[in-house]
Amino acid sequence: MDEGFVAHQLSPSSWSRYEDCPRKYWLSRQRLPRKASMPASMGTAVHNSVEDLCNLDIEDRDLDEVEWLPPTAKAILDRHWQIEKEIFLETPRHPRWKDEIITKAHDGLVGALNILFSKSGIEKVALSEVTIGMWKQVQAIVLANEGTLVSECGRLMGRLDLLVADIDENGKSIGWIVADLKTGRPPKVSLNEKVSRQLRFYRDLLKENNPDHPPLHAEGWYSSNQTIHRAEGPSVLEDAFLAWEGMRHSETPFEGTPDPTACGFCEWKAWCPTWWVARRDGILPPGGIFRDEVVNIIRFDSDSGATLFERAPPVGDTGDVGRSENKFGALLRDQALSQMRELVDSGYQGPVYLGSAKADGKVMHLGDWSEILPWSPLNKSLI
Repeated sequence: MDEGFVAHQLSPSSWSRYEDCPRKYWLSRQRLPRKASMPASMGTAVHNSVEDLCNLDIEDRDLDEVEWLPPTAKAILDRHWQIEKEIFLETPRHPRWKDEIITKAHDGLVGALNILFSKSGIEKVALSEVTIGMWKQVQAIVLANEGTLVSECGRLMGRLDLLVADIDENGKSIGWIVADLKTGRPPKVSLNEKVSRQLRFYRDLLKENNPDHPPLHAEGWYSSNQTIHRAEGPSVLEDAFLAWEGMRHSETPFEGTPDPTACGFCEWKAWCPTWWVARRDGILPPGGIFRDEVVNIIRFDSDSGATLFERAPPVGDTGDVGRSENKFGALLRDQALSQMRELVDSGYQGPVYLGSAKADGKVMHLGDWSEILPWSPLNKSLI
């Protein structure tokens, strides 16, 4: 094996990232400071709560016992919510933690449980009326949860939420269902192509690893409105292996493919010159009310947060920036103010990246929803 070899695996998320923008994928591999998000933390808390409930030891409980599930589910969700909060706040880059969203997480957990009831042949029932016997019926159809799928060659991998028995109206298993629990926005009509591909990826990897599998299909379970969407279509593994080849480690950045969607949701802009050059060249619009900028600091009042910035236009295509006559004021508070104070106190004097500056007037506003980071364009691999 080459001395400089860097192993990589393709997962559905890394595949989508690479397809959105190869440079975004390359940057995601550079061990840069990670960014946490509330939707991801909420989703993880719900997923882990479902897993714990599926694995709950109820062997010695009375089969007719009721009113046990609501307090049990709440205690499990509360525990995972606290775990996710600690992870979130320890992540180098994070916005404000929103405790109030736990009500949405609770609704998502209830939605997921209701889907499990329906798949177990249990008619809709209030959680307080679920008996231990009913939950054993649910547990009986769960063949695996939160498992890792890896191709025989090791190049492809994915995290399986649930593998459940496909039960007919007589309670007989007629196959397997690969289920992926979704806590985000459900589709209006059908799955979009990337979600469908993700589900088929799990389906096809499971088929490859289990040649004697029974009839098998994949579904997306959307907890917010308790809908189920089946993923149909051919195998995606051949395309996955082709993508894996293109995702091999490179000392130099992959080509960037800037567009409003890919760049709008990219967390690596402070290290990527491509989007800023695309803004200069008119490929990307300046943004709406919330926008990103690369600026020089002209004045900063550490007490009030009042700041004067100067837009730093690209010089060339590799991340160098210059000076301009385009100056604007900004008011910093909360996390944005703390980040600016840390930068200034550290002695840093270079250009900075402003993430999600609110531009709804003559003065921009930056707060807990924003980021202020050193502008650090990366043109050579760190790994």
